[in-house]
Amino acid sequence: MNGTLPLNNQLSTDQTHLQVQPDQMRQSTSYFQHEKRDLVEGTSQQDGDQRQALIVFLENIGYIHGLSLPQWTQNLIDFVLEEYAKIALRWHGVYRHYDQVIILEDADATGQKLADALKMASRTHIVDVMLLVHGHQQCLVGYKGKEMVGKETFGPLLRDYKADPSLLNLRMIFGVNCFGASLAPVWLELGAKVANGALGVNWLPEPSISIFLHHWLRGHPFSQAIGRSNQIARNWGNRVLASGKSGSEHPAIASSRQTIYGISDLTIHST
Repeated sequence: MNGTLPLNNQLSTDQTHLQVQPDQMRQSTSYFQHEKRDLVEGTSQQDGDQRQALIVFLENIGYIHGLSLPQWTQNLIDFVLEEYAKIALRWHGVYRHYDQVIILEDADATGQKLADALKMASRTHIVDVMLLVHGHQQCLVGYKGKEMVGKETFGPLLRDYKADPSLLNLRMIFGVNCFGASLAPVWLELGAKVANGALGVNWLPEPSISIFLHHWLRGHPFSQAIGRSNQIARNWGNRVLASGKSGSEHPAIASSRQTIYGISDLTIHST
């Protein structure tokens, strides 16, 4: 999970340390299987609007960057954090705001299952995506850390989308995966209107997820939802991690800084 991404023409705000890429960038073990569900139907409050779906790519694997943990500990962390994520989704109201919620977790957290879900949901819905997984440069980490979702998934998907633009109907991509910024341009090429990503290893998945959901589901622009979540997460991080001797930001917080690509003022009501 090492590497850097060169970013050009970035606009940043001192308040949130958030970087925005202009829209022109679009050119460019037992895992308690009996409790897992692929598809859950929700009820939308947006009657009369185009139907909306949320795909959640969820796989924690119990990995903590820089630590070597016994397998049973990783299994426990994996289960607890994935269940927490699903509770958070329900608590913040995703089932009230989306007509369909598709959760791909554990054995379903693969590139093929993700591609299939994107295409299936796009037939009848505007599709938003949440990436609650680990990541490397230009790829997501799927099931048990053995499924890498990168060019072998996005390459064919992009080829098919270019041949038939009606294949995908993506709108928003929210991710807490490490090096998410390296994949954001790929999502734009797949037709997404906006995406975010961390510049390096992301140490601040929470409270980022909860704060983002709070603002996004209430109709706030994507940039505000990301900016607010990143600011609060960084404030929490700064209380735990001391700044450098020169007063510079702790490297873990700096690497967690979020970048936005695409149409930053998009909302959950945008079509």
